[in-house]
Amino acid sequence: MSKIIYTLTDEAPRLATYSFLPVVAAYAAKAGVDVETRDISLAARILSQFPDRLTAEQFEADALAELGTLADTPEANIIKLPNISASVPQLKAAIAELRSQGFDLPDYPDEPSTDDEKETRARYDKVKGSAVNPVLRQGNSDRRAPASVKQYVRNHPHRMGAWSSDSKTNVATMGVDDFRSNETSTIVPDAGAVSIQFTAADGTVTVLRDAVAVRAGEVIDATVLHVKPLRDFFVAQIDRAAAEGVLFSVHLKATMMKVSDPIIFGHAIRAYFSDAFEKYGADLAAAGLNPNDGLGALLAGLDSLPNGAEITAAFQERLDNGPDIAMVDSDKGITNLHVPSDVIVDASMPAMIRSSGHMWGKDGAEHDTLAVIPDSSYAGIYQTVLDDCRVNGAFDPKTLGSVPNVGLMAMAAEEYGSHDKTFEAPAAGTIRVLDASGATLLEHEVEAGDIWRMCQTKDAAIRDWVGLAVTRARASGAPAVFWLDPTRAHDAVLTDLVHGYLAELDTDGLQIEIKSPVDAMLFSLERIRRSEDTISVTGNVLRDYLTDLFPIMELGTSAKMLSIVPLLFGGGLFETGAGGSAPKHVSQLVKEDYLRWDSLGEFLALAASFEHLATSTDNARAQILADTLDRATATFLDENKSPARSVGSIDNRGSHFYLALYWAQELAAQTVDASLAADFAALASTLASSEEKINGELISVQGSPVDIGGYYRPDDVKASAVMRPSATLNEALAAL
Repeated sequence: MSKIIYTLTDEAPRLATYSFLPVVAAYAAKAGVDVETRDISLAARILSQFPDRLTAEQFEADALAELGTLADTPEANIIKLPNISASVPQLKAAIAELRSQGFDLPDYPDEPSTDDEKETRARYDKVKGSAVNPVLRQGNSDRRAPASVKQYVRNHPHRMGAWSSDSKTNVATMGVDDFRSNETSTIVPDAGAVSIQFTAADGTVTVLRDAVAVRAGEVIDATVLHVKPLRDFFVAQIDRAAAEGVLFSVHLKATMMKVSDPIIFGHAIRAYFSDAFEKYGADLAAAGLNPNDGLGALLAGLDSLPNGAEITAAFQERLDNGPDIAMVDSDKGITNLHVPSDVIVDASMPAMIRSSGHMWGKDGAEHDTLAVIPDSSYAGIYQTVLDDCRVNGAFDPKTLGSVPNVGLMAMAAEEYGSHDKTFEAPAAGTIRVLDASGATLLEHEVEAGDIWRMCQTKDAAIRDWVGLAVTRARASGAPAVFWLDPTRAHDAVLTDLVHGYLAELDTDGLQIEIKSPVDAMLFSLERIRRSEDTISVTGNVLRDYLTDLFPIMELGTSAKMLSIVPLLFGGGLFETGAGGSAPKHVSQLVKEDYLRWDSLGEFLALAASFEHLATSTDNARAQILADTLDRATATFLDENKSPARSVGSIDNRGSHFYLALYWAQELAAQTVDASLAADFAALASTLASSEEKINGELISVQGSPVDIGGYYRPDDVKASAVMRPSATLNEALAAL
């Protein structure tokens, strides 16, 4: 039997799966396709790291490791839903919940000192941040807006905030002393291993990593962000925001850059509350309260301090009288600095651009904003968009072209693979990358607290990325632009490689160019305003940024993108969009039994998965499922059956019913396989005739609180009952 692996993840996508997966499994079975699940949620990943502390009944297999092995085989067919890339506060919250459910987990040690604490910290470090994506993404990314989605948006455009030519919203970035300006890069000639060593001013050598495997032709980079200039930069931007009368807002990626960005976030908090830290910093440190965890964690921990009320008052005085900070939730007093994972740059910047360049202030109103992005590697692309909107106004979804993306991400490429090679300098000295002979490949002078990192990019991943760009350019007819900065060390090396690999491929008749990110952004903006498409061919971080930025402008959300990862060994990984809004949806479900999560990304990924399965296993029925699902999705969009905005309307569960109805109707109407059509004719009839009854069953439960048994680890029985309240629909699927 052909097989699809459907991942169980977190928050709203996890809850939606309780409703949608029974539809998928029932329909797939008619094509001889077995749908299996693997739990890669944050809770499951935590539990899998502590088998020695769990009972036999509590044992959780390491499903992520299993899927990582599967991704390196031609048989891989994995549907990957959005998962939590856990910040430390999220990790601690998940641990607390699991312990309350009876799992014997140790505390997360913030500053491990004993061997046991260090070993515990190492286990937890394996699951925080972007632990999932580098394991599964053993291929490069092909993300684009499906034609049916694009047409729907043009017919039903989303709201875009108006722009003023005198908007004071801007981006602030360091430009010097940051990761971009200090980057060095080289190509490793031979396979082997490199080590990372710190040499203190007194000559003492500490091995930070003793054996980092490298392959022949691999690109390795190293860089450092100097912390003293970073602190000065934050102070200057806080003063600038106050002087210009705009909101101060920090935009980082503490979820993916799980080592470096929480440290940077902590320095932003220290800078804003400098007086409080000067007076009470020793008290906070002694209590184990770390600003890297966010202002919210600091304030929550003050209750246990003898002078906690005094310190709280000092923080509150600054919040009341200092420069205004952008708010995540102004009603609850949650600022941009409260939680490191609340303001993720690739989601927060497009949302700000879509909202007239505004963020929310503590007064509950929108204001112009100074968006602070410390590292200058990619900050310029956002400034370019802001400047364009000031001149040309808001984007118009009715006429906007498209910017699909081919992203270099295979084999943990570039910055997102740097976590285990990122260090906070213990003192002044030098950090070096050495080859097996002891020769220095890369080195940087550092001061105490500086953030140093090394990145790797495999040659095989680069070759595949270039080939995929050419394939997409030929298939679409759109120009393909490599976003590479000739003045940045890593990009300069890649530019030479790209030229060489393009020369080996058939590019006749194709428009393929290499431009700096700012120039590429200008080029792409000019074209999309003329309703023209342009393929962005980018590195891993820019892939993340652009596949939120452009879809949010084009489609209203990045969740409506088709995201395919052709794996290097012939398998396929099919991703379902972004999960940034997932926490808010869970909160609404628990309060009102209403889930607003939109599963369109799952529909798109599933169709692509069936299509890949049809080709790889010669399964004709899988192709029929793919084709009919595409048509059903188009009908779903035309009929506007996505979740509505309020209780009393169809929500995520209702959207699944209508997708099941339209899909069954398409299967019953197709003429390629008469037997398959007959299988679905009765179901299509039942669902159509029961539409009013099923909707009544789905909507009547709304409006009251529900218990799903846990946020990070829901109870399967409780959550399934909540997400499958229609007995009529459940019986119809069971009959199939």
